[in-house]
Amino acid sequence: MTNDESFVDLRKYDQSWFDRGRSGWYILLWWFVQAIAFPLTPHPFNSVRCSLLRLFGAKIGKGVLIRPTARFTYPWKVTIGDYSWIGDDVVLYSLDEIRIGEHCVISQKSYLCTGSHDIRDPAFGLKTASITIGNGAWITADCFVGPGVEIGANAVIGARSSVFTDMPAGQVCWGNPCRPKYLRQGK
Repeated sequence: MTNDESFVDLRKYDQSWFDRGRSGWYILLWWFVQAIAFPLTPHPFNSVRCSLLRLFGAKIGKGVLIRPTARFTYPWKVTIGDYSWIGDDVVLYSLDEIRIGEHCVISQKSYLCTGSHDIRDPAFGLKTASITIGNGAWITADCFVGPGVEIGANAVIGARSSVFTDMPAGQVCWGNPCRPKYLRQGK
């Protein structure tokens, strides 16, 4: 194949096997509610946003804080543990399960992405895998967390890191690609 030829043939793309977890009308209703209700709720009205997410199937613990600009593709595929925070402009691209533990912080502009495509497949086949964030972890500003990644309990992921593999518990990690750097120290 030369550089001019296309390896990908998007006419062959087929995701008919993919289960979004709800019907098309339900998904459209969610996107409409999220587009209108989330941005219109002032910051202190966090309980309204949590209630809306629960209404649409998300498992949200007590004391969870979600900013009005956070986005959830399919809330019924999201679990957030007690006292965790989801910052401004965070995207939970939940084609697959996203599990966030207790006392976690997902800081502004971070992107948790459970979907990708097979680059070896001319039909550009969709691939999904879950993401798990352990208790007490902090995903700092503007991080990307890819499909299938598990972040260990009490880990810190440094600003603007790209996480494509599992990160160990209790470690401070950063970079592109993200790597463990040193042990997180307590009080």
